[in-house]
Amino acid sequence: MNKCLGCGCILQNTKKDEIGYTPKTNLNEVEYCERCFKINNYNEKFITNLDNINEYLTKEVNQKAEYVYFMIDFLNINNETLTTFKNLTCPKALIISKLDIIPKSINKDKLITYLKNTYNITEPVYFQSTKKNLNTKNLINNLENNKVKECYILGYANSGKSNLINKINSLYNDKINKITTSSIPNTTIDFIKIKINDHLTLIDSPGFTLKNVIYNNDEYNLIERVNPKKYIKPLTYQTKDITSLLIEDKIRIDANSFNSFTFYISNELYIERIFINNKKLTNLKRIELDIPANCDLIIKSLGFINIKKTCHLTIYTSNDNLFEIRNSLF
Repeated sequence: MNKCLGCGCILQNTKKDEIGYTPKTNLNEVEYCERCFKINNYNEKFITNLDNINEYLTKEVNQKAEYVYFMIDFLNINNETLTTFKNLTCPKALIISKLDIIPKSINKDKLITYLKNTYNITEPVYFQSTKKNLNTKNLINNLENNKVKECYILGYANSGKSNLINKINSLYNDKINKITTSSIPNTTIDFIKIKINDHLTLIDSPGFTLKNVIYNNDEYNLIERVNPKKYIKPLTYQTKDITSLLIEDKIRIDANSFNSFTFYISNELYIERIFINNKKLTNLKRIELDIPANCDLIIKSLGFINIKKTCHLTIYTSNDNLFEIRNSLF
């Protein structure tokens, strides 16, 4: 059974429209499926639906894993992602990935304390950046010091799992077959074992999928812009009781008060401050939220908004399960 080195799917040459297809007749000579070849060489975009992937990953890992590194980027810290982490019953650690995007104003030690207290996390928490190669070797040293021979790298889509493994592999080996990476969810199809050295194997995995997101599967441009590629600059908007904040024509937030809203989201996304009712959004649900003082309004898949004063928000959105309220990170 031959598997694609890029995404982990089983290679086949008979069904062109299905996962794992390659036009080559001798599967023993194939390293990458046609889908991975097009992603790597032509930057083509593919959304692959993986049914019940969250349940599959949790079950497989709980049955087989010796150890797990679970990756979450700074913008996806919420109840859903951390509940998934806590549902893993094997030895594990939490990695806050993409350290390079975290605003410089955030104290890393205080963030770890906040995570442990707010989400009841007892396991080790590490920060890591593949882009700047920060703490990468420390993660391997931790595994080797604890005599871990096999470690699963898990996380939600676009948390940086495959990039981390590619980086580690390149540090220890001169010639490597890179795992396929893309900003589009579900690039990795199944588990991929990568032998780093004689003592350690890392296992890449498909990404867990958020149940509710701001984008549709075919909105490739928006999906790419949701995931920041560089340091996030927080954006603050002062509001009045007649102010609305519009995000990408997807969400309208009526502030209903004099307040201060600081956005921690990708700076490539479009935010507009308008007067209420100046711009109608059709076919959207209306929800009402009471926000305590100095709390974060989490928008799943997007990031969060820090709101300074107690207020009542009216929000128009196509998906009313996007939102959580938590005490401020700061």
